[in-house]
Amino acid sequence: MSVLRSVLPTVARNNGWRCFATGFPSDTIAELNKMESVFGESPSPSPLGSTPQQPERPTNGSGDGQPMLTHIDSSGQAKMVDVSSKHDSTRVAIATCRVLLGQEAFDLVASNKIAKGDVLTVAKIAGITGAKQTSNLIPLCHNLNLSHVRVDLTLNEEDSSVMIEGEASTSGKTGVEMEAMTAVAIAGLTVYDMCKAASKNICITDICLQHKSGGKSGSWSRS
Repeated sequence: MSVLRSVLPTVARNNGWRCFATGFPSDTIAELNKMESVFGESPSPSPLGSTPQQPERPTNGSGDGQPMLTHIDSSGQAKMVDVSSKHDSTRVAIATCRVLLGQEAFDLVASNKIAKGDVLTVAKIAGITGAKQTSNLIPLCHNLNLSHVRVDLTLNEEDSSVMIEGEASTSGKTGVEMEAMTAVAIAGLTVYDMCKAASKNICITDICLQHKSGGKSGSWSRS
C-alpha cells in the first residue's frame, strides 16, 4: 500500500473517506480505497541505517524513591551487598510455616507413633541447625553470628497440621529475616521426612515473615 500511496497522492482524507488524484478510472480508485480501508495505514518507513532499539538493562538506581533490588549492581548482575558502612543494631525476625499432615499422619505424630521417632523434637533441632546454615544455603546471604534461635512446633487439630514459628536474633549490620524463614522451612521439611512413610500427601505451605525489627528500615509486622 505504501507504493500505491506514493504513486497516487492523497488529495482528501476527511470524514472517514479517501480519494486519489485523477488519471485513473473511478472504479479503480474505489477499489484501491476499499483495499486501504481493509489493510489499514501502512507502517512508517524506518530511516536508512537505523538499528532496532535495545531494551535497557536493569539498574540499581531510582530517582523517584521507589524500592531497589539491593542484590543487583548497575549492570544487572547479581552481587553480595556491602554492609561495612552500616551500624550494628539489635535485629530480630519471626517467621511461620504450616505443614498439612492429613488425619492419619497427624494422629501418629500426636501419639508419637511415627517409626522414625519424635517428629516435633527432631524438626525443632533441624530448624535451629538450618538457621545457622542459612548463608551456606542462600548464596548472597551474609554469614551472621546469631545471638538466639527459637523454633516452636504446635499441633493443630482443626486442620490436622503442624504450625511452626521460628525466631532469630543478632546484633549486627544486616537483618535475620532469611535465618528465621530458613529455620521454619527446614523444620517443615524435617516433619515431611519423618512422616512420609505414613503419607505422601503432606503439604508444606505458608512460609512467610511475620515480624522484623532493627536496622535502617525499623520495625515491620504482617497485618
